[in-house]
Amino acid sequence: RYFIDWKNDVDNYFTIDATEGTIATNQLLDRESTAQYNFSIIASKVSNPLLTSKVNVIINVLDVNEFPPEISVPYETSVCENAKPGQVIQTITAADKDLSPAGQRFSFKLSSEASNKPNFTVHDYRNNTAGIETRRNGYSRRQQELYFLPVVIEDSSYPVQSSTNTLTIRVCRCDSDGTIQSCNVEAIFLPVGLSTGALIAILLCIVILLVIVVLYVALRRQKKKDTLMTSKEDIRDNVIHYDDEGGGEEDTQAFDIGALRNPKVIEDNKIRRDIKPDTLRFPRHRPPAEDNTDIRDFINQRLQENDVDPSAPPYDSLATYAYEGNGSVAESLSSIDSLTTEADQDYDYLSDWGPRFKILADMFGEEESYNPDKVT
Repeated sequence: RYFIDWKNDVDNYFTIDATEGTIATNQLLDRESTAQYNFSIIASKVSNPLLTSKVNVIINVLDVNEFPPEISVPYETSVCENAKPGQVIQTITAADKDLSPAGQRFSFKLSSEASNKPNFTVHDYRNNTAGIETRRNGYSRRQQELYFLPVVIEDSSYPVQSSTNTLTIRVCRCDSDGTIQSCNVEAIFLPVGLSTGALIAILLCIVILLVIVVLYVALRRQKKKDTLMTSKEDIRDNVIHYDDEGGGEEDTQAFDIGALRNPKVIEDNKIRRDIKPDTLRFPRHRPPAEDNTDIRDFINQRLQENDVDPSAPPYDSLATYAYEGNGSVAESLSSIDSLTTEADQDYDYLSDWGPRFKILADMFGEEESYNPDKVT
């Protein structure tokens, strides 16, 4: 009888016929995962099972060409804007996951859809490498920045396997020696020597300036709005914006003259002095002045009496002289209708003021009636 020593065949990939001793696969084999298997087979006598022998079996898994060749490594291919026709810009190689037998070769060619485009071509060097060559005189990043080149790679095993691999070719700016200087997309629109960091800094400054301008305008509008609201609520608004001509003293609806007075004076004296009181006090009895009374003391006495008497005119100098026109006690203060010379003045009314003003009446009355020698 034949059987496999399971201590070695852990994965149980194979089985054996106990009578015939035929070895067969028990699972699907993959050379790419396990290329060789090693286990033992034990044979024993039917009549005497204690008589046994062991033999080692090595099984090599043969390769089947099931994987197509591919580009060995990803390439970053670039071409200069000032490239010339026939210039090699990249050398490529291929790799195959299958165990390539000695002498297996790879072939490279363009796909059928790319053969009609005169941008690039593939030159097979027939040593499992190929070169990507230019077919134009100069390239422009503004017109097209990226080119996609499909390359077909075939192996020499049976059956033949092939794959199409796409190379990405980027157009870059180079100097006269062919050294690449810039391949970035934004470099197309930037002047020479201006980096991406400088562009970001410039844009950031512009954004900050715009934010400052917007905040300034918003604050100006808010301040203007607050000023208008404050002026509407101001109690002196009618005084500030009062630009109409009133009717003189009779126009008492325009504004309150009390707002212009000193608050302390108003509190001390509640009686308004800008108008004549409705009820006047009876004049106090004044002792007659003696003939020998000094004129200065007489005037001071009368001045004090009038100062403390609220019914004595003038009631208020502001009310009396601040208004002009119809109804004003001072009448018109305009100099248009004033007399031009003192000779036209008429002071005859001084004679009606009593003997105290007789001297003034003689001085300002008719010239011929005044005699200085008679004045004592």
